[in-house]
Amino acid sequence: MTEKVGTHTHIRNKYNNRELSWLQFNARVLQEANDKKIPLLERLRFLGIFSNNLDEFFKVRYATIRRIVEAGKTGRSFLGGISAKDLLEQITHTVIDQQAHSLKILSDIQKELRKENIFIINETEITPAQSKFISEYFIRQVSPALMTIMIGELDEFPSLRDSAAYLAVTMVMSKEDNTFEAKHNYALIEIPRTINRFVVLPQEGDKQYVIILDDLIRHCLHNIFSIFKYDTISAHMIKITRDAELDIDSDLSKSFIDKISKSVKDRSTGDPVRFVYDDSIHKRTLQFLLDKMEIDKTDSIIPGGRYHNRRDYMNFPRLGRPDLQYEPMEPLPIPGLSLQGSLFDKIIEKDYLLHTPYQTFMYVIKFLREAALDPKVKTIKITIYRLAEVSHIASSLINAKKNGKDVTVQIELQARFDEEANIEYAELLQSEDIRLIFGVKGLKVHTKVCIVERLENHKMVRYGIISTGNFNESTARLYTDYTLFTADQRICKEINRVFEFFEVNYQVRKYNHLIVSPHYTRKAIYHLIDNEIKNKKAGLPSGIKLKLNSLSDFKMIDKLYEASRAGVKIKMIVRGICCLIPGVEGMSENIEAISIVGKFLEHPRLFIFENGGDTKVYISSADFMGRNLDNRVEISCPIYDEDIKKEILENFEIGWSDNVKARVISIKNDNAYLKNNKPPVRSQFKMYDYYLKKLEVN
Repeated sequence: MTEKVGTHTHIRNKYNNRELSWLQFNARVLQEANDKKIPLLERLRFLGIFSNNLDEFFKVRYATIRRIVEAGKTGRSFLGGISAKDLLEQITHTVIDQQAHSLKILSDIQKELRKENIFIINETEITPAQSKFISEYFIRQVSPALMTIMIGELDEFPSLRDSAAYLAVTMVMSKEDNTFEAKHNYALIEIPRTINRFVVLPQEGDKQYVIILDDLIRHCLHNIFSIFKYDTISAHMIKITRDAELDIDSDLSKSFIDKISKSVKDRSTGDPVRFVYDDSIHKRTLQFLLDKMEIDKTDSIIPGGRYHNRRDYMNFPRLGRPDLQYEPMEPLPIPGLSLQGSLFDKIIEKDYLLHTPYQTFMYVIKFLREAALDPKVKTIKITIYRLAEVSHIASSLINAKKNGKDVTVQIELQARFDEEANIEYAELLQSEDIRLIFGVKGLKVHTKVCIVERLENHKMVRYGIISTGNFNESTARLYTDYTLFTADQRICKEINRVFEFFEVNYQVRKYNHLIVSPHYTRKAIYHLIDNEIKNKKAGLPSGIKLKLNSLSDFKMIDKLYEASRAGVKIKMIVRGICCLIPGVEGMSENIEAISIVGKFLEHPRLFIFENGGDTKVYISSADFMGRNLDNRVEISCPIYDEDIKKEILENFEIGWSDNVKARVISIKNDNAYLKNNKPPVRSQFKMYDYYLKKLEVN
């Protein structure tokens, strides 16, 4: 809220609340699901992403705010001016509205699918032929995987799995049933995660039919509960989301892997933070469940639709309909860098930049595979945050070790929701005698770097990779990220110094080129901003351009406000959380911000400073969040190659010119699309065309 005082606008709160800003980001994802210009099956995928995001939000952010309330604190300074209790209420109201909107969108998509002869049917719409197929499928595939619990007969309510979907079954018992005295009996059926949520039924002519597993089970309730005598039976969906914050055991006798393993397992019994239910459930059944689970009004109780875990729509069957999906973008080669010859021979001559998914991630795999085989390569050091389920990165490192290389892997066991996968990979790499480092006490290692040492003419030469994203071939198809390949010894020497810090972390290293968290990033960025302020006052070229996933650090925001008040023009592309409020007179009138949500997940971090005409460009793993600046190991890398610098600047301008998928971030918080009179620019599609043209030139 703002109010005019004299010639300036004063704002009651200088910052957007982080959690509410995140919900605004998820609303942008929901806008994609609602966009009729997007292919139908892709709209379903965005609905799934929206739901999956919301699950993770409640497990982590909502759980954190709830802990503040339970500790009897307000958290106002931490939360940007709002009390934790009020924030929980706002979150719940916002989520209820978003859930209702998402259900309407799903209904609209299903209507459009029917026009395409694709029918998502429920148990009341099954034909006799389909019933026979479903019954056989249930007996063969579903029944053996079902977990059914008769909760009406239990003294103690079972612990429900986090984010699993359950059918709450209510039976109105027949008077003939002498085995159960009460009028009602209750059961829970856990929807199996091992079976695809969407069952494709036999095609009938041009018509394709899909039934959701929940409805398939509803159709077969009589099969499951045939031993009971009941007059009516019904089933309604419920879901519990639990606090997913890790509480790390302080027992010094346990290994770090054991501590993380135990903490991850404890998530399954974490406190409930959200209870979602089908709002058509009978009030008696709902109250029975709430009483048994000891859920009260202080918890987030959210009425929903017939189906939960809509995240499963991310994997809705494609049904052989490419016309209802995005046209594929085949990843392109990097101009001048062939996957056929030696990468080292090319990288020693000049730096190369990989921009995924527009260009192929195979360059990273090729780099490691070549290092694994090359007799001149002596050591490989790499940081790992998230790996693909089947990782060619891991297999390349094992291959290198088998070929006698000295391989060191810094693996982050606390990568949120990837802890179990990383523990499995850590154990696999350890079994191959690869040297593992489990980070630095009190710090997550979030940087993505690799250094290879190669003996050339009796001299050790280093080759490095610095990336804004994970060494993960799966996400590289979906996330936009930059990866720099370099043999610039100034950079490579300092990457190696970061690995030395992992080994002996009581010594703080000095860096002349890299900006490294937690020791230097905040101070270095402040200095770069101050330099733009000084240049503006001196009449020299000034300006700041930022591309971030999130901006939530209040002190950093204050520094950007200071630059704005000094007249420095600031352009920001922020995908997710943005606690900074742009365009407020007297505070941020020189700051403009947009968010781009589209086919790919925007993931790179870019820091661009005009620097009096000698532009400085950095790629980074760090967002402007307190955790990235002060509590993680992050690297921001300067771009020295002029061709690459030009490419990144052109990339930023392509993003800034987007008037199709860009939303304006403003005090209104309304996710308004950026509209102007210029020809339509959809930046992600234009970016692919940009790289196609670069290939034609070369």
